[in-house]
Amino acid sequence: MQFGVYVPNFRSYADPHRLIELAREAESAGWDGIFIWDHVFASLGLEPGQPTADPWVALAAMATATERLRLGPLVTPIARRRPWKVARELVTLDHLSGGRVIFGAGLGLPVEGEFEAFGENPDARTRADKLDEGLDIITRLLSGDPLNFEGEHFKLTNVHFGPKPVQERIPVWVAATCTARRPQRRAARWDGVIPMGSGMWIELGEFESVRDYIGEQRDGNGAYDLVTYGFTASPDDAATVAAFKEAGATWWLEQVHDDLAPYDAALARIKQGPPRV
Repeated sequence: MQFGVYVPNFRSYADPHRLIELAREAESAGWDGIFIWDHVFASLGLEPGQPTADPWVALAAMATATERLRLGPLVTPIARRRPWKVARELVTLDHLSGGRVIFGAGLGLPVEGEFEAFGENPDARTRADKLDEGLDIITRLLSGDPLNFEGEHFKLTNVHFGPKPVQERIPVWVAATCTARRPQRRAARWDGVIPMGSGMWIELGEFESVRDYIGEQRDGNGAYDLVTYGFTASPDDAATVAAFKEAGATWWLEQVHDDLAPYDAALARIKQGPPRV
């Protein structure tokens, strides 16, 4: 199992200097990755006007401040982006980091603040179709081959991207709710899944259900990441982490945000290192 730090891009974590500090301390303390939420602004039931950082600019700064950590957005809603712009950002970040990027993608929430407020279509099926088309476009552009593409939502004519990423393939993790099979089937086609539970954290039984279904869809087809997340009070507070590891989780992401602990307390926890399992 590998261990990452999972941070928002708003409120206390809107300060890019703090995000750089977290990344440096996480690397020094033995964590394996750091991942950042991708939101336009703090729209998750908070008072309007909360400070918010651009996650991609922050990731670039975090990449230059570290040497070993895997890093990336978790998750980028492709339905409110141009896939070719995301592809350009990904390949640049991969070169900047020396091949350490993992790309997390999903539908994006909440629809009121992230889509409707900007005149974007909030329909779930439309967002899902854009996600599928967008992932196809991004990976094909990153291959370096000329691309002609005509879908329901996106069209590209003889587009040829360069350079290729440092990595032979940038891993793609896809968010999937534990109660819906289409997102799980989508995730099964890529390199990893981030199962989203029915509550704040995913329950072990929910995780196992997603694991089993995706295993059926993949039929043992190569290495695959099963990602889970939560909060530990110390490195020794590892019973939950150990249970997920036993269930097949390949990554544990330590969730930090203002509603769990103040920034200074979260930083102190990260300095203690990953859970001991």
